[in-house]
Amino acid sequence: MPRFDVTLAGELNLDLILYGLPAELPAERELLAQRMMLTLGSSAAIVAHNLAALGCRVGFISRIGDDPLGSIALERLAAGGVDIEKVRRVAGETKTGLTVILQRELERNILTYPGTIFDLTISDLDLEYLTDAGHFHLSSFYLQRGLRPHVGELFRTLKAEGLTISLDTNDDPDGLWQGGLMDVLRYVDVFLPNAREACLIAGCDDLEKAIARLAECVPLLVVKLGKEGALAQRRDERFRSPATPVDFIDPVGAGDSFDAGFLSQYVRGADLSQCLAWGNLAGAYSTTMAGGTEAFRDPKRLQEFRKERGL
Repeated sequence: MPRFDVTLAGELNLDLILYGLPAELPAERELLAQRMMLTLGSSAAIVAHNLAALGCRVGFISRIGDDPLGSIALERLAAGGVDIEKVRRVAGETKTGLTVILQRELERNILTYPGTIFDLTISDLDLEYLTDAGHFHLSSFYLQRGLRPHVGELFRTLKAEGLTISLDTNDDPDGLWQGGLMDVLRYVDVFLPNAREACLIAGCDDLEKAIARLAECVPLLVVKLGKEGALAQRRDERFRSPATPVDFIDPVGAGDSFDAGFLSQYVRGADLSQCLAWGNLAGAYSTTMAGGTEAFRDPKRLQEFRKERGL
């Protein structure tokens, strides 16, 4: 039996979230936030943490700075039950990344200092460790600037070892949506964009056309639709699942939490309807507290949330 259900390689940093900011942010003014939260951030770490909270055995490789932010992020990930033995702490001028989220009522600004996110390379990866699993997940394809030229090579190796692979690109800060993505999709079993990302990647404004194009590239396309839930396209088959209603607090990390919920069932061989239902449940649950992982730090609360919704 493999040591892990899922392994990941990617970014590890914190999110600093500021709430209650003015709708307009004029320059040269001291603007006051009403609340703040410093929490575990980064898409890869959120997926890893929440997969572990949902009962999966999770291994994680990353590169962080030798600084207090890196220490806090690493402690949070370990406390969530993720194996961190292969996370590298590297001294030097480049520090652990940090994302500052300016959360307002109807929109948000996301400001990221990438730091060591850009520095992770194929040489940082222990392939024996990564392949000691049934599944591998990669997040933030466009932030992995050091690793991205070798993602195709990595995926080929993992597939040869019998792993299934999932990918969530997240946003492209450069707005280009290229970077060899189509070349690596040939190795991907589950592709997990949201509706906006799907259209940008496919190069069209019509979601249905985007789904048709992307579904030709991967065995399973899963599109997150926000308040409309999610859908999965497998060849000519379409599966839909409605969103889970909740008392909404914060959208940070909802898409990554969906990935964790979906994959927690996918790696157990559940059918697609079950996978989608768990994805929607996990994504919704994450919004009931600030940040992408805070809700998942309370096992009893998570169990009650699941039981109330029949999962």
